[in-house]
Amino acid sequence: MLDRNVVLDMFRRSGALLEGHFQLTSGLHSNQYFQCAKVLQFPEYAEILCGDIAEAFRGAALDAVIAPAIGGIVVAQEVGRQLRLRTMFAERKEGAMELRRGFALAPGERVLVCEDVVTTGGSVQEVIDIVRRLGGRVAGVGYIVDRSNGAVRFAMDGDAKQHPVLTMDVVAYKPGECPLCAQGSTPVKPGSRGNY
Repeated sequence: MLDRNVVLDMFRRSGALLEGHFQLTSGLHSNQYFQCAKVLQFPEYAEILCGDIAEAFRGAALDAVIAPAIGGIVVAQEVGRQLRLRTMFAERKEGAMELRRGFALAPGERVLVCEDVVTTGGSVQEVIDIVRRLGGRVAGVGYIVDRSNGAVRFAMDGDAKQHPVLTMDVVAYKPGECPLCAQGSTPVKPGSRGNY
């Protein structure tokens, strides 16, 4: 497991830990945003961060790696590369997450779900639901940043485990309870569905 200060240093050096007023993909507001794309643009950081996930699941019986688009794609690809597993992603079509582009799972395949940042876990749970609907088994979930400080728990199969590289208790507010909004600040949406 990587030292949290080493991980935070990678985020700071790459400009991936942002401070301000943000609307997260979950709809919640926060004064911090982890822009994983900025840290993952550096191959040496991607290899180390995703390597921590790969090591946590090395030796597990896995057939594939899958991620929600867009944030999880780079994570899944690097974890899949290190574990020598085929890698795919689910993406939204008309608001619903689905497998496209010819990606498919066979019944009984054991799949590792990867993501960059988890706040409420909504996108990851949607991917877990896809895997189950197709008859696959979720063998685990690996992600770089857990903004929930361990509060988010995914419904998985049997001995499946969750592995975050970095766990933090980052404050997040419902829009109607956001003190930053109350001060007149307008949030920006830095995620893949936003404007930043």
